[in-house]
Formats: sequence, C-alpha cells, structure tokens
Amino acid sequence: MPSELPICKYVTPQGESCPNKSMGAGYCFWHDPKMDKSNMDLRDKLEDYAKDGGFLYGLKLKRANLAGINLVRRGKSNGYDLSGSDFYRANLANAHLFNLTMKDGSLMKANLEHANLHCCDFEHSNLLGVKLEGARLDKINIGTSLQQEIDGRAAEKNGDLDQALDNYEQSEEIYRALRKASERQGLLEMSGRFSHKELIMGRLLLPKYSGHRITSKCVDMLCGYGEKPLNVITFSISLILICSLFYFSLGVMADGALTSLNFNNSLKQNFYDFASCLYFSVVTFTTLGYGDITPIGGSRIVAAFEAFTGSFTLALFVVVFVKKMTR
Repeated sequence: MPSELPICKYVTPQGESCPNKSMGAGYCFWHDPKMDKSNMDLRDKLEDYAKDGGFLYGLKLKRANLAGINLVRRGKSNGYDLSGSDFYRANLANAHLFNLTMKDGSLMKANLEHANLHCCDFEHSNLLGVKLEGARLDKINIGTSLQQEIDGRAAEKNGDLDQALDNYEQSEEIYRALRKASERQGLLEMSGRFSHKELIMGRLLLPKYSGHRITSKCVDMLCGYGEKPLNVITFSISLILICSLFYFSLGVMADGALTSLNFNNSLKQNFYDFASCLYFSVVTFTTLGYGDITPIGGSRIVAAFEAFTGSFTLALFVVVFVKKMTR
C-alpha cells in the first residue's frame, strides 16, 4: 500500500497546525509559499474550502484570481478569519468580504476595486499599494497604527533612520490612499482620521529638529491638523489657568488695590484674589477688556501675550469646529 501523505507543516504563530495533507513539498495547496498561483481562478475553490470549515489562517495566494469571491458567513456574528494570509497582487475585485478578519496579513498591491470591505478587520496588515477605487470601506478597522508605522517607530528608536524613513513613507502613502477612498464615499469622519495620520507621517519624514517639523508638531498638538477641536478647548483652558497664576503671582490692580498672592492674608482672601485673577485671565483671553481690573508690571507682558494668543485661538476654534460640523 502507498504510504500516507504527511500533514502540512504550516504552523500559525499561535502554534496551531494545519490539518491538511502535504502536496509533496511539505505544505498543502493553500499554504505552499512556492507554488505559483498567478492568475489561477480559485474563487469557487476557496469559497467551497471556507464553507467546509477549511483551515484559513495563513493562506498563500499571491497573484491569485479571486474576482467576485463571496466570503461572507451569512447568519454568523463573526466572519471568516484569514489572518496571516498573503494576497500580494491578488485580484479581489468585486469581492464580498463583509466582516472578514485578516490581521497580520498582506494585501500589498491587491486589487480590491468595488469590493465590499464593510466591517473588515485589517489590523497590522500590509495595505501598501492596494487598489480601493469603488470599494466599500465603512467601519473597516486598521488598528490605531499601521504595521509600517509601528515598525518605523521601532527602527527610529533603534537608530536605523533609513529604515524608519522608508516605513514612514509607506505609511504616509497608505493613509493617503485610505483618505482619498473614504472621501470619495463621503465617509468624512473616517477620512479625517486618515488625514490626521497622513500628516503625522509627513511630519516624521522631516529632519528631527527642523523648524518645519517643530511647527507641524505644535499645530498637531493645538488642533490635530484641524481634526480635533477639543485640543483647541484644552489649550484655551490651560492657557487661561496658567496666565491666571502669573497674574496672581505678579499682581494686578482691582478697584484701586493690588490683588496678588499674599501670605499674610487668610486662605479665603487669597482664594478670592485668585478668583479675580482667573476672571481677569478669561476677560483678557476673550479680548473683552472690561477695564475693572488692569495689569501692572510684568503682568502687562503676560496680558499682551494672552490677548494675542486668545484672539488667534478663538478664530482657530471657529474654523476647526465649523469644519467638523459641516461634515
């Protein structure tokens, strides 16, 4: 009797082995990385394999033709899990992939035109060069950061600047593609998130201590490149509180009397004086200028700075808020 074929030697990073029979090279058809699947029409074969409960982790399907494939688990709360799979340059145009999970895999340069990617999970997958024209992207998950971004930060930390810049450039390209695709579909909240990440990657490509990069970082902290109005509010409140402490330390004139920190006064009196300084800080920040409290000495410099910054910040908040609300 002929000897039984050995089991596929593919093992997931979690230690789970593929139960399929080897094709002779140590791997089954689905996990053989050396088997040329270029333009193989595997749509029906993969659909049947998935429906029969096949081992879907880590599939090797470079350049395979999977146009129009339907990998939707109807009636199930979770979709198929193809994590770790390689779909480099695969044709997945018009594919139905609703709720599919493909973490830690590769869709590099894959054709996903007009594919249904609703609720798909691509966390830590390589999406470089993927074609997304007409693809449905609502509620997709790519994680908080792309894998290239994570690798870039790790490389920069280890001193490999060339590798870090290469990863940041790839990340910028992916975020840009996702932003454009989501904009075309009217997913403006999603496109805003991708736009923010794209601009961060662009900043990381600049020389580390250049004026352009420092300015870009400040804009990000202040308003998230126009995507985070809450940052403007946080900055405004912080500036008002900091300036009020300066006024309390340096002194201001209120009702003809000096109002400042005085250790000879009671705690209650100091609290009231600080409240007056806080009130003056709000009035100065908003450029109301009632005139009931006036700065003296060094407080004048603080007041001038706060008034200038406040007028700019209020205008910025209006712009950012309107931008977000009109979406």
